[in-house]
Amino acid sequence: MKLTRLTVCISAFFLTVVFQNAFSQPVWAAEAPEIMAKAVDGALIIKKNLPPLWLVTPFATLLVMIATGPLLFHRFWERNYPAVSVGLGVVVAGYYGIIMENGLHVLEHTLEEYLSFIALISSLFVVSGGILIKIERKGTPLINALLLFIGAVISNLVGTTGASMLLIRPYMRINEGRLKAFHIVFFIFIVSNIGGALTPIGDPPLFLGFLKGVPFFLVFPKVWLPWIITVAGLLLIFIILDARAGIGDVKGSGAKGGVSITGRRNFFFLGAIILAVFLDPAVIEGFPSLQELFYLPFGIREVIMFMIALLAYKFSNHEAFKGNEFNFEPIKEVAFLFIGIFATMIPALALIGDFAKSNASEFSVSRFYWMTGALSGVLDNAPTYLNFLAGALGKFGLNIASTSDVRIFADGVASPVQGDLSSDIYLVAISVAAVFFGAITYIGNAPNFMVKNIAAQADVEVPDFLEYIYKYSLPILLPFFILLWVLFFNY
Repeated sequence: MKLTRLTVCISAFFLTVVFQNAFSQPVWAAEAPEIMAKAVDGALIIKKNLPPLWLVTPFATLLVMIATGPLLFHRFWERNYPAVSVGLGVVVAGYYGIIMENGLHVLEHTLEEYLSFIALISSLFVVSGGILIKIERKGTPLINALLLFIGAVISNLVGTTGASMLLIRPYMRINEGRLKAFHIVFFIFIVSNIGGALTPIGDPPLFLGFLKGVPFFLVFPKVWLPWIITVAGLLLIFIILDARAGIGDVKGSGAKGGVSITGRRNFFFLGAIILAVFLDPAVIEGFPSLQELFYLPFGIREVIMFMIALLAYKFSNHEAFKGNEFNFEPIKEVAFLFIGIFATMIPALALIGDFAKSNASEFSVSRFYWMTGALSGVLDNAPTYLNFLAGALGKFGLNIASTSDVRIFADGVASPVQGDLSSDIYLVAISVAAVFFGAITYIGNAPNFMVKNIAAQADVEVPDFLEYIYKYSLPILLPFFILLWVLFFNY
C-alpha cells in the first residue's frame, strides 16, 4: 500500500483543524463561557447549536454504499471507495468547519479519536502479521471451538484487534478445504467483539470508560456472567453447525502435534503497544500531553504506536510475513472507510448525545441497554458508549468530565428518582450493550472489517454486508441479547 496516498487524504481532510490549533489560541480560551459546549469525545453537544437533521445524510449514504457497493457495483466500489468515503466526510467536515459555531473544536476532537484509533489498529495489524502461528491439527468442531474460546480470553489481554489478527490466519489454515461463511462470522462474533468485554483493554468503549475514570477491575466481576452465557451459547451453536458441515476437503495436517510460532520477537512489540495504551494524562497523573503543549491532534501514545509499527515491519521475521500472506489491503480499507465513518457520524452522534442527555431522566436501564446496543451496531461503538454514559451520568446529577464523578457513578450511587436502581447497573448495561452489539454489522467494531477483508483475500466465502445482518447476526445474536436483557437489564 502506498502510505503517501492515505497520508495526503487524511491531511487534506483535517488541515484547517491542525492550523487552527497550531497558530491560534485554544478554542476554549476564545469562546464565551455561556456558549461553551461540553465535548463528549467526538460528539459536541450544544443545545442551541445542534447540526441540522439533513446533515446525517452523508452518513446514511456511506452506510448504504458500504452495504450495497460490493454486491451491486463491485468494480466501481473497489476502485473508488477511498474517494467516496473521504468525499462524504469532507462534506460534513466543511459544514462544521465553516458554518457550525465551535465546529473546529469538534473536528479537532474527531481527528484525535481517529488518529488514536488508526494508530492502535495499524500497529496491532503490523505486529501480529509478523507472528506466524501453525497448529499441527485438522480443524474439527471441538478444536475450532477451543480456538475461538482461547481467542475470546486473550482478546481481554491484547484487545479484540490483536486477538483477531493473531488467530484469524491459523484458524483459516487448519480449516482450509472446509471453510464456510459461518466460520468467519462466528470468529467475528466471539473473538472480534464479545470476547473483549471483561477488561478495558479488550474493547475500545471500555478503554475510553477507563480513561474517563471507570476503575480498571470494575468490569470483570459485573460482566463475567453475561460473557459466559453468551460465549458458551455461541460456541454450542457453532459446534452444531460445524459438525453438520462435515469434514470437507481438509488440507491441513492430520498430525496431533502442537503449536509452532515463528516471529516470537514480535510479542515484545505487542507488549510495548499494550503498555503504550496507558500513556495518557487521564491514566498517569502528570504525564505530558502533546495536545496541551503544542495543540497537536495526537499524543505521545500515538507517536509510540506508529513507531512500533514501523520498527515491527522493518525488523519482523519476513518468513512470518510471507507465511501469513501479509499485505496492507485490510488496514487500507479500514483506514479509508473509517475516516469517512468518523467524520460523517459527527452530526448523528451530536443529535443522539443531545437526545440522551435531554431525556436521561426518563430513560430506564432497559432503554439505555437497547439504545446503546442498537446504535453501537451501526455507529462506531466507542463514541456511542460515551454518549450514553454521559447521559446516564447526567441522570444521576454527575458529569462525565469529572473523573471523581465517573468513579462515584461506577461504584454505585442511589438514584434521585424514587424506586430507581443504583448507577452501577446503568454502567453495566451500557458496557455490555456497546461491546456485544458491536458484532451486529461489519462497521460496529474495526476488527470486523479487517477479518472480513483477510478472509476475502484468501478466497474464503464471506457474507456481504446485508447478508451478514439478516442471515447471521440478527437471527443468532438477537435472541442472546434478549436473554441478557431478561436476566440482567429488564428494569
